[in-house]
Amino acid sequence: MRRGTRPAAVLAALIAVTTAGCGVLPPLPEPVPSEIVPSPVAGLEPAEDSDSISPDGFDAVQRMAVRVRNVGCDELSTGSGFAIDEYTLITNKHVVADSDNLQVSTYDGRDIDVGTAATAGLADLAIVRTRDPLPSYPVLAESDPEQGDDVTIAGYPSGGELTISSGRVIGSTRDPLNANLGEVLVTDAKVEPGSSGSAALDDQGRVIGVVYAKTADDDSLLVPISTVREMLADAAAFEDVATCAGP
Repeated sequence: MRRGTRPAAVLAALIAVTTAGCGVLPPLPEPVPSEIVPSPVAGLEPAEDSDSISPDGFDAVQRMAVRVRNVGCDELSTGSGFAIDEYTLITNKHVVADSDNLQVSTYDGRDIDVGTAATAGLADLAIVRTRDPLPSYPVLAESDPEQGDDVTIAGYPSGGELTISSGRVIGSTRDPLNANLGEVLVTDAKVEPGSSGSAALDDQGRVIGVVYAKTADDDSLLVPISTVREMLADAAAFEDVATCAGP
């Protein structure tokens, strides 16, 4: 499908948000202080009449999002991710790179034992396999959204409280960070450092992309779900993650 594109000058001024955020450009940010406790974000209480609410009172969007902490050899960084089945989650390559200890926790603060991680060679994507079951996972959309479609992003900026931001798909552009990837989606839903790897959902709660960067004017960039599906179907698309101690 053909979509509108953002001006090249805007996307040329990309803000790099590395392992504590989005993007794959050095230098890495300062370690995230463990004492940071972000203010609670308004509007996260599920609607009382929602069919998606589980017995513990949390809705499907909250349950499927996970917080990722990458304890590396030199620093601590944070990111987000989301489950795609009971023992598999998706995040960004730069979120899990150079890890000495990869930690995953759920919406209710439960730690998930991590098994293995693999990163994609083409896109800023990673697969993490867990030993513990994940609480919930969404449906992956069959196709990419159209320009103007609603989008909701659920993640953990700064490794803190779960944040949900909303906006619309405003176009597509050639990926400015991974030249061989092709087109990526541009939305006006806000993301911050730590949002990397968040699921972007349509108005039916289906995943339509994965957050991996933001632009200088605070638009967010998504790996489209068509690319995610293609890579998940290709066993050769991912390889074991390189840790700070070596492969």
